[in-house]
Amino acid sequence: MTETIRDELRELVAAVLAEHDPATTDAVTFHRARFDAGLAWVHFPVGSGGLGVDRELQLFVDALFDQAGAPGHRAELNDIGLGMAAPTILAYGTAEQQRRYLRPLWTGEQIWCQLFSEPGAGSDLASVATKAVRDGEDWIVNGQKVWTSVAHLAQLAILVARTDPSRPKHAGLTYFICDMSAPGVEVRPLRQITGQAEFNEVFLTDVRIPDAQRLGDEGQGWRVATTTLNNERVSIGGRAVPRDSGILGAVARTWRENPAKHTPELHDRLLRLWVEAEAGRLAAMKLRQRVAGGQPGPESSALKLSYARGNQQLTGLELELLGEDGLRYDDWTMTQLDRLDFTTRSAGYRFLRAKGNSIEGGTSEILRNIVAERVLGLPVEPRADKDIAWKDLSR
Repeated sequence: MTETIRDELRELVAAVLAEHDPATTDAVTFHRARFDAGLAWVHFPVGSGGLGVDRELQLFVDALFDQAGAPGHRAELNDIGLGMAAPTILAYGTAEQQRRYLRPLWTGEQIWCQLFSEPGAGSDLASVATKAVRDGEDWIVNGQKVWTSVAHLAQLAILVARTDPSRPKHAGLTYFICDMSAPGVEVRPLRQITGQAEFNEVFLTDVRIPDAQRLGDEGQGWRVATTTLNNERVSIGGRAVPRDSGILGAVARTWRENPAKHTPELHDRLLRLWVEAEAGRLAAMKLRQRVAGGQPGPESSALKLSYARGNQQLTGLELELLGEDGLRYDDWTMTQLDRLDFTTRSAGYRFLRAKGNSIEGGTSEILRNIVAERVLGLPVEPRADKDIAWKDLSR
């Protein structure tokens, strides 16, 4: 059966390539044709960029297009849209919302960002204070978001806001799609330790969002956001990667290029980290197979934990190996287009940027709680604020 499906996919890819020569067709036109053929996300339903087949077959389709020289679709900029917004829109969006947003998202015509974290609600996302008040067919939104990747480039954002402060903090939230060009949206860059301004503060002042851009029911925001976050953790820690690639491949290359600096202790550590990275890669493959027909669950938190820990330990080992040479850092002018490709940067950049891996996509401390409670079934951490109205909580 699988080989039959592969043959059908080959025919579909060949048909797209025959009608849209990658050498002469502009990228947007090419990607629109690929989406319409169901070859964007093959596991999505027919009509939404997919064919309703196994998620793992996407790798096969991507390889066929890569071999033909097909253009990329700005995945390095739109990982939030592709990995987080799209599956959430598929799960909770109306037919009109799916029709409106999925195609331009996948083609790269619209870049997305994520307006979740706030100065007082990072790890405890349910404590968000940004409020949305109903005004006819619109919602008026006021508040501040922070650590928003690519907000300065995004056209659209996924947004969680408080719509009912009289309910407990998890129950009074609603999820929206926000136009980043709307009046009242202000984006300010945040310069990070790498020297790059990859993240931003976003201020929302009387921003009007039509109710038609609400995703899910009013008050269902926490449930919708959980779907987004689980997909984010798969996107960060569970993406499909070849063996010996990513940070591991970069550090292994540094090791091979510096034989005079090898020590038995570093050698043993590198081998242990290689084994852990390979175990994580195989676990990610297994998880993607499990979620082929649905949404990821709390197990995705374990993958993201492993990814962050491994990257930080590997880059630390690399700097120990290089010694003072590893401190030479000349990547301060890195462009936004390179932001996800750690492997082409210097060892110093990799070491500094990896520090953020244990914060973005959920802090490691919170993810350990999720794994403990929802995967291992350990006792739930006491929460005194669970049944108290958000407006009555101390802040």
